[in-house]
Amino acid sequence: MSRFFLVAGALVMAAGVAAGAYGAHAAKNAAHPEAVRLLQIAVLYHLVHGLAVVAVGLAARDIASRFLAAAGTLFLAGIVLFCGSLWALAMSGSLPLPTAPVGGLCFIAGWLAFAVGAFRSR
Repeated sequence: MSRFFLVAGALVMAAGVAAGAYGAHAAKNAAHPEAVRLLQIAVLYHLVHGLAVVAVGLAARDIASRFLAAAGTLFLAGIVLFCGSLWALAMSGSLPLPTAPVGGLCFIAGWLAFAVGAFRSR
């Protein structure tokens, strides 16, 4: 589990940096009038939660916990749902499904699961 979340977190961070660089240029031609702000928020949450995935990987070296596994999974889901929906909204101007709130709930649940996993560790 530790290796998976360390690798996943590193890849998420690399993608976050690339997304930020791309977004700085793509926002100029984006469909949504608030595209710059939406992409800044998406990249911020992407990078913060990429670090959270790395933290899960590091914690999993010492703590074997299903709560940590759940936290890492929820962080990854939140990145896809929350950040992905902001990207889609910024670039297309509309969203077929409002997935940002679900992604936000994944982030919150991930942090709570992380806390429980850390608290219950020996």
